Amino acid sequence: MWLGKFLDLEEDIKDLRSRIKKGLFDSLKKDKLTPLEFTIIETIFNSKEQSGYDLINNLNKQFAGTWEAQSGTIYPILRKLENSGFLKSRTVKSPIGPLRKVYSLTEAGETILKHKVNKNYLDQLKFTENFLVELSSIYIHSFPEEEKEEIIKEIKSLLKEIFENVSLSLKLKLEFKAKCQECGSEINQEAQFCPNCGTSLLPTIEGDTKEFDT
Repeated sequence: MWLGKFLDLEEDIKDLRSRIKKGLFDSLKKDKLTPLEFTIIETIFNSKEQSGYDLINNLNKQFAGTWEAQSGTIYPILRKLENSGFLKSRTVKSPIGPLRKVYSLTEAGETILKHKVNKNYLDQLKFTENFLVELSSIYIHSFPEEEKEEIIKEIKSLLKEIFENVSLSLKLKLEFKAKCQECGSEINQEAQFCPNCGTSLLPTIEGDTKEFDT
């Protein structure tokens, strides 16, 4: 959903350099991000730390079938973002395979992300609102005239449900933090492995579900 003008970081970096540690952004080797790069940075930030495998799963959930993240696309971007100073990585053990690399934001990457979202949050909300209106209007007009009234009711109900889900999801993200039962580290509730100790968070026997400390 991020458009090109929002992904140019040059003015943001200049603004931040005038107010915080001037050398903080010296490690950043690019001043513009693609929409997918920015989305990856946002997703990793919201999980604190994430493996490439978990990132791909989370991206596919976010895009909801409109686009499919593939390892051949995501891993090169992760390496580029790390080499450009936005991400850092470390290697952790895995109980079922080789060592795994997990990614988190550098101080510079996190600072520029927060600044960018804070600066453009209301514009992005308005853009989302306009997009929903246009999309829904086209959808309604794709039905015969005699069905439109019923379709409008369905859309209103669906939008109400969506906003209720947004409110609930935000509440859960802010109030409840999942923890690995093995090492106690905070983790993303949708992670398949703990990024700290590598413990599998998948069900161990049929019918089990993942359990978290909160």
